[in-house]
Amino acid sequence: MAPDDIRELFREFGPVEVRRLFGGAGIFADGLMLALVSDGLIYLKTDEHNAPAFEREQLEPFTYATSKGRRGVMSYRRMPDRLCDDPDELAAWARDALAAARRSGTGKSRRRRKSARQPKGASPGSRRVRP
Repeated sequence: MAPDDIRELFREFGPVEVRRLFGGAGIFADGLMLALVSDGLIYLKTDEHNAPAFEREQLEPFTYATSKGRRGVMSYRRMPDRLCDDPDELAAWARDALAAARRSGTGKSRRRRKSARQPKGASPGSRRVRP
């Protein structure tokens, strides 16, 4: 699935950024990864709030092979195929996936997290002052 095709698919949801990721692609909005593409399939971010909708439709989670041959499962589940033909419903599922990404706090730039750290030995409210 080409990046332009993905952006067109998510048009009703709003602008998305598509970045290469582990042989597939990550789909980002507001700096957060709300979906991933692997082997031509789209998987949306899930958590305890939106997972029941995926479970009702028996949509499998994203899995991958590790170097030791085991399969790991991430918090992404396959998007229903029908959403490719229903941009309004896709937008609703994508909004729920983005909300899950916001709640998890993952996908944010590491640079932002590091800059928020206090210097060693500093109290939580203190700031480093340069002479």
